[in-house]
Amino acid sequence: MSVRTPDPNSGWLSDEDLYEARHRLPMLYVEAVPVRIDPLGYVNQIGLLYTTDEAGHFERTFVSGRVMYRETVRAALMRHLEKDLGPMAMPSLPTSPVPFTVGEYFPSPSETGLTDERQHAVALAYVVPVRGECSPRQDALELTWMSPEEALAESVQAEFTGGRGNIVRAALAHVGWGR
Repeated sequence: MSVRTPDPNSGWLSDEDLYEARHRLPMLYVEAVPVRIDPLGYVNQIGLLYTTDEAGHFERTFVSGRVMYRETVRAALMRHLEKDLGPMAMPSLPTSPVPFTVGEYFPSPSETGLTDERQHAVALAYVVPVRGECSPRQDALELTWMSPEEALAESVQAEFTGGRGNIVRAALAHVGWGR
């Protein structure tokens, strides 16, 4: 049983074709770590989604999704931010499409420390300030705003699967935390 909401505009592949493609090609994703910033531009909160996997296990994650054929990275970022955080989130997309890191996910453990049992995926990761009201949608149960210290706590890091806690640590280091 899938807990994901079907995408009415999947845009490119049926479930069967996607399954086949995932076993033959790396898939391109965008990932966004939503943050709240203070008046000086320093990150004071990070938004983490709380979801369940197909087996019903709870886990922490962040905004993530595929880039569709003929879609720009900026358009994919905005689409996934709106899908996961709601239409009133008011994200401020980066002025440059250069990510803070590139996550390389493999179906089995590798030197990258990132895994996704479904596929080989390459994810462009961004830190995205959010100003508006967020109401998690799609398959997220809630969005929790945490201080950077809370997000880096061992107990929270243990709730990430597939090494995604590494992406959160890298995002916070990118904005000056953990120096």
